[in-house]
Amino acid sequence: MREEIFGPILTVYVYEDDKMDETIEIMKDTSIYALTGAIYCEKESLVQELTMKLRQTAGNFYINDKSTGSVVGQQWFGGAAKSGTNDKAGGPLYTSRFVSPQAIKRTHFHIKEWGYPSMSQEE
Repeated sequence: MREEIFGPILTVYVYEDDKMDETIEIMKDTSIYALTGAIYCEKESLVQELTMKLRQTAGNFYINDKSTGSVVGQQWFGGAAKSGTNDKAGGPLYTSRFVSPQAIKRTHFHIKEWGYPSMSQEE
């Protein structure tokens, strides 16, 4: 969990239920990078707990949503820590260069499809 890899890669780390807090500490302390993170959870109390515990682990944080797609010109993108300065796309948010903002996107319904039109094989 130390290497920052760019590409279509899904990282899975299986842990026992009673090891959740230990696993969160591993996630928080392992990498110097902090570009994007996501959690998928239906239990609201756990969503709140994980959001608080992971609040410094990513510049872009997604809750129950695909972990891509900052809105160019409206939402900063660039990560935190060694992953960037959080200011790549959000021109009006220039002052974010002097702080460490975090963008959080949350979906409140179950996503049935995750593809983009550009992924379609139809022409």
